[in-house]
Amino acid sequence: MSTRLQIGTGPETIRTLKSALVDGLLPDTYVSAGSLVHMEAVSGGLTTAADEDSPLPVAASTVTPAGLAGLLAEHAYVYRLKSRKNDAGNPEPYEEETTPQRDILSSVLAGKTWPGVAPLRGIIGAPVLRRDGTLLQRPGYDPATGLYLASKVALPPVPDEPTAEQVAEARTFLLGRFLRDFPWASVADRANYVALLATPILRHFTRSLTPFALIDATMPSSGKTILTAGPGMLYGQRVMTWAYSDEELRKSITAVLAEQVGVVIWDNLAEGTVIDSAVLAQLVTSGVWSDRQLGASRNVATVNDRLWMATGNNLQVGGDMASRTVRVHLDPNMPRPESRDQSGFGIPHLDQWITDPTNQLTVLWHLLVLVLDWTRQGAPRVSGLSMRQFTPWAQALGGFLAHHGIDGFLTNAADVREIDEDETRWRAFLTTWHERHGGRALTAADLRKDAEPVQLGSTEHDPWDGQFITTHNGRLPNPLQLGRLLTGQAGRWRGDHVIRAGKHERGNRAVFWVEHHQG
Repeated sequence: MSTRLQIGTGPETIRTLKSALVDGLLPDTYVSAGSLVHMEAVSGGLTTAADEDSPLPVAASTVTPAGLAGLLAEHAYVYRLKSRKNDAGNPEPYEEETTPQRDILSSVLAGKTWPGVAPLRGIIGAPVLRRDGTLLQRPGYDPATGLYLASKVALPPVPDEPTAEQVAEARTFLLGRFLRDFPWASVADRANYVALLATPILRHFTRSLTPFALIDATMPSSGKTILTAGPGMLYGQRVMTWAYSDEELRKSITAVLAEQVGVVIWDNLAEGTVIDSAVLAQLVTSGVWSDRQLGASRNVATVNDRLWMATGNNLQVGGDMASRTVRVHLDPNMPRPESRDQSGFGIPHLDQWITDPTNQLTVLWHLLVLVLDWTRQGAPRVSGLSMRQFTPWAQALGGFLAHHGIDGFLTNAADVREIDEDETRWRAFLTTWHERHGGRALTAADLRKDAEPVQLGSTEHDPWDGQFITTHNGRLPNPLQLGRLLTGQAGRWRGDHVIRAGKHERGNRAVFWVEHHQG
């Protein structure tokens, strides 16, 4: 039976409704960032392809005045007492069901303090490990974490202590069937992927930032999208088009953080794209993302608890992204990977197989068995592994992989530096500079003049053979621009070379030279 709420004057109605909401009048209602939110099932969900959005089955909607009116009509009997004359002409009280006026409902929702209302800290699409090492696997709200588990697949309970047979079966399935036939370029690529697959489960447990995930291949149809669909379909995924300007990238990040998905994928970037973005570098090293709310003047701050991934062919990284990126590289070493005979595969037609919720359950079940076997042994970590801001993540996931005998984790870090477009350009520039001038100090103007083409007969010759550093638009910098570029790079080693800066003997100009260290 619906709760009965008698209302009267405006102030009385505000107090009555506020008190009722705090006392739990509405089911599945929580507080998030000072606002009431209501959990509701999302109708019309369909099985999606591996490269399409895969939203979670529930959403947390901020309770608006109109929304509150609808919820009150569904879960309460709100009435006011009125009077009318009976047949004898005497006044007679009666109840009239009513909906409070919009301004009343707005006043009720205006406050930011909701004592007693459970806090909602996030929605997850698959079980996660709590900070105490226990597994959050019961669907619905979890008071210990403030998380709401809206499972993408109906998962049978996973035992806290898996048997040796279950652990062996999980390893065999994940490594011997699910991941067996991908054309990994090295053992590091497979190990890195298993770490990424487990990352959403372990993120709350490790309390760590998560690096950017780059999944690329030498050829199309190598299996990149299937790999992103692994975590994406389990935890909810949003597939986006890559934004080639930082401003558009910032807007898309802010917008997607308002959605309830665990994995964000920039899919199928143009071949050879250089991922070099200060906005993206800031994102993956920030536990909280702050930006101006779209269509409003106020700033919003959102916990950054997503796994951010990008796919493409022969991608490169630049700027600060090399040290913030985990790479998974595929190399089928054949002209048409899609034509491979799949009859002997562990799982033929994996791109279709992974879209079936039953199969997603199978992957998740075995993955959770491996995680709980690791935690049962005390969740050992690899103490010697370092990855800047992501060291806690690297040590925890490295321990998880080592426990299960999966070798090669992060051993392709040098390969990531090799695809660091920024590093490659500066290394070539400094090497050529030192070959031409040794350790001689030059002003930016003198160095720029040295890059001018030389006329040899009827043709022009580039004395630097295309290795002189350029601006972001590919043009040779003028002396002022070059001076700024060199000052910004002073003291930073590029391979075996480093730029040094000093004052000209006349004291009014800067000079630069290159030192070479024989390693």
